[in-house]
Amino acid sequence: MPLHKRRAAPNSLPKAASPVSLRNIAIIAHVDHGKTTLVDQLFRQSGTFRENQRVDERAMDSGDLEKERGITILAKCTSVEWEHDGETTRINIVDTPGHADFGGEVERILSMVDGVILLVDSAEGPMPQTKFVLGKALALGLRPIVVVNKIDRPDARPQEVLDEVFDLFANLDANDEQLEFPSLWASGRDGYASEDETAREGDLQPLFKLIVDHVPPPGLDTEGPFAFLATLLDRDNFMGRVLTGRVQQGKIKVNDPIHALDRDGKVIEVGRATKLMSFDGLDRVPVESAQAGDIIAMAGLEKATVANTIADPAVKDPIAAQPIDPPTLAMRFAVNDSPLAGREGDKVTSRMIRDRLMREAETNVAIRVTEAEDKDSFEVAGRGELQLGVLIETMRREGFELGISRPRVLFKEENGQRMEPYETVVIDVDDEFSGTVVEKMQRRKAELTEMRPSGQGKTRVTFSAPSRGLIGYHGEFLSDTRGTGIMNRLFEKYDVYKGPIEGRQNGVLISMVPGEAVPYALNALEDRGELFIGGGAKIYEGMIIGENAKPDDLEVNPMKSKQLTNFRSTGKDDSIRLTPPRVMTLEQAIAYIDDDEMVEVTPQNIRLRKRHLDPHERKRHKRKMDS
Repeated sequence: MPLHKRRAAPNSLPKAASPVSLRNIAIIAHVDHGKTTLVDQLFRQSGTFRENQRVDERAMDSGDLEKERGITILAKCTSVEWEHDGETTRINIVDTPGHADFGGEVERILSMVDGVILLVDSAEGPMPQTKFVLGKALALGLRPIVVVNKIDRPDARPQEVLDEVFDLFANLDANDEQLEFPSLWASGRDGYASEDETAREGDLQPLFKLIVDHVPPPGLDTEGPFAFLATLLDRDNFMGRVLTGRVQQGKIKVNDPIHALDRDGKVIEVGRATKLMSFDGLDRVPVESAQAGDIIAMAGLEKATVANTIADPAVKDPIAAQPIDPPTLAMRFAVNDSPLAGREGDKVTSRMIRDRLMREAETNVAIRVTEAEDKDSFEVAGRGELQLGVLIETMRREGFELGISRPRVLFKEENGQRMEPYETVVIDVDDEFSGTVVEKMQRRKAELTEMRPSGQGKTRVTFSAPSRGLIGYHGEFLSDTRGTGIMNRLFEKYDVYKGPIEGRQNGVLISMVPGEAVPYALNALEDRGELFIGGGAKIYEGMIIGENAKPDDLEVNPMKSKQLTNFRSTGKDDSIRLTPPRVMTLEQAIAYIDDDEMVEVTPQNIRLRKRHLDPHERKRHKRKMDS
């Protein structure tokens, strides 16, 4: 018997790669509902990792920013093999981001798979992003498996959540086959799934079994000419551009001739498939050939990009690609022109910034870059503040210095009417704060669409709000709810322009001198408002050093020092104790600034400043704007 087993092992790989025993699935859910943690456990229980292998938690989140923030930013492919009843099934899994800002990633990914696992938190239930990704999956005819995750939460309400999920399916016009979805109760963190709601231990075998039984094999034509839709793009220093996607028909071998077609069927480039790679656990492994249904990464082309069809030269018709929702928000990325420019970063010229942004727009289809007339700044449009914030953070870590303007929404003209983007905002908040939140949101021209208790002394409030009104609100919202509120946003529609919306209530404290801040001067300024800098901080004329307690801007001197005399005084020279300054993160700084202000971003510092540093220039500009 052991000998028989040993002989069978070498043949298990071709068997796993054959289309009969292949399954392609995506894991979709709202942010923080446990997608990446579940994939982790699927790895561990399928034998992907060695017994003694050291594995990070959330192994799929490979980027530095992903690890720090605990969020998934880029969709990633991976594969596990599951052995059951003597048969090996290869399961390709795609882990997707949960934030709406990275929705462009999710939309493309869904064309690569035949089924989805919809994860729903057993306490929070379906959220805006759940609705968004599920709507996309159902429209493509994919078969869902519902997993109610975090079943061990003390505030779990699993049956109610399952009913809410069913209602959501019905609202999204799911067909009869999709409505009869199988469901499991699970805890991704503890690594068990079960058909029994009360189970609190076990493993993920029921989930593996359900994937194999419920998700159909690809069932694509392996005999026709080769065709492949590029859905992800990344760069490798050794291989150049690497395109990832699913082979839609035919077979391909290394060095086969290929060409790239755009959406209209125009040939963009002709070349060869110099390298083919399949996914094995977390790694990409070279393979000699691939066939319809396999998810592969391919190198060899220099111009082809996402949504292009890579095919055999005989193929003339492109594969239909999923249209991407348009960007709704734009920011100006400019060369850093402050007096402290070039001291911390090594990438400071407009040419370097242009090349980096163009490279980003290449790999990220949800971003659009346009160059301004002065050639020194670029308008970058994306899905939301978080997406653009992640791009800025990545660039500052690479050594860039940038000047960032306040985000602005992108308007549309329809039938002579000005249209602006609206978002669905779902807020979970303690009952005592719900009144404040509703008042603040209505001030920002939001319409209340639903308000209901969600148990445990919390209320769920749903609004339809113009995106303009939400810029800069998140920090204020956290203060109003003492950090306990949870806000979720999702692009809803373009609708009629709502008119002016009031912005920040307070003015700012502006430095009138360059140099280093003196604690003695800052101590005197504390009465004027809240400071953003501490003693010894480098300052320049026109830099914002704090928030004024009044609505007007105030120019101050943070370098004023004490007049020294030769008289001794008793008790006057007590040591100065400053209140700790308010240090903002990048997203908070971007949300805080007004239209005439900028954020200076360098590898080491985030500073706020006025767009015009000279006070006379500022007054002139203000008069011009008022007239």
